[in-house]
Amino acid sequence: NVYVSNTTQCNIVPANILVCQQRKATSTRQLTVQMMQNPQILAALQERLDGLNGSPSGYMESLPKVVKRRVNALKNLQVKCAHIEAKFYEEVHELERKYAALYQPLFDKRSDIVKAAYEPTDEECEWKADEEEELTDEMKEKAKLEEEKKDEEKEDPKGIPEFWLTVFKNVDLLSDMLQEHDEPILKHLQDIKVKFSDPGQPMSFTLEFHFEPNDFFTNTVLTKTYKMRSEPDENDPFSFDGPEIMSCTGCTIDWTKGKNVTLKTIKKKQKHKGRGTVRTVTKTVPNDSFFNFFTPPEDAEAVLAADFEIGHFIRERIVPRAVLYFTGEAIEDDDDDVSTPEHYC
Repeated sequence: NVYVSNTTQCNIVPANILVCQQRKATSTRQLTVQMMQNPQILAALQERLDGLNGSPSGYMESLPKVVKRRVNALKNLQVKCAHIEAKFYEEVHELERKYAALYQPLFDKRSDIVKAAYEPTDEECEWKADEEEELTDEMKEKAKLEEEKKDEEKEDPKGIPEFWLTVFKNVDLLSDMLQEHDEPILKHLQDIKVKFSDPGQPMSFTLEFHFEPNDFFTNTVLTKTYKMRSEPDENDPFSFDGPEIMSCTGCTIDWTKGKNVTLKTIKKKQKHKGRGTVRTVTKTVPNDSFFNFFTPPEDAEAVLAADFEIGHFIRERIVPRAVLYFTGEAIEDDDDDVSTPEHYC
């Protein structure tokens, strides 16, 4: 498990010094989304970051040659440390791949319940909520009867309707990306899966968004792949601070005609300079939408980092704990806890 720092690099804290920073505030999450959509914000941020770069104090230049020679020896040791650190991250990735295979059957069963492919047994549905602990038998029976009465008055829903849409709406980082026209589409989202790169391949992970057949596009799966470099740069080994984001790749969405929510049509009136006549011109322009997520940025480093933060959050938090974001319990944990006992934050 890796986490994105303020740069495009991912840092893992060793298990003996696990300290997790407090969850980002809503304003920070909103800024992340705004960064991906507003080039002016990016330019201002990059200018600010450039101004923060430090400069040598001049002390090194004043050292005797024999001391500089020893400093060079320390640098060579540092390079070896960077290569050992790279091996550490490679092994962490191997562990992620190993345990992902153990989690997957549970996630598959979750998906089957959500989309009504499997009906859980009474035993699987037993859950003692905190508020039930202090209820008397009489109160429990009354609550049960009222619940049964409500169920009789409603149609029997299949699976868990709007499961993933509700998850997205409950999480600030994702809800800030959602537009009203996205919601009818996300009602058809049945599962999100994480796939890690195969052994021996460059480090990467892919998010798979699985959809049931719908009227909006013909794809059954939309994908987003994040590729990372996990070894020190030979020309700048001291910059290595964990796996570095190299690129991300989206996919082509095969929109049904007239259903592409990432584009909108606007009409503008134009006046002819010579004749003075007015005509209406129709123009297609980009439109804000969650589905722009599948057309990732290509150049701006800050945009790429913001995009990766969203992908990382889906991978590390949303997919493993989806039911808790659906119920809102994970939101409360994120807001209340200064630190969490997870392996990596």
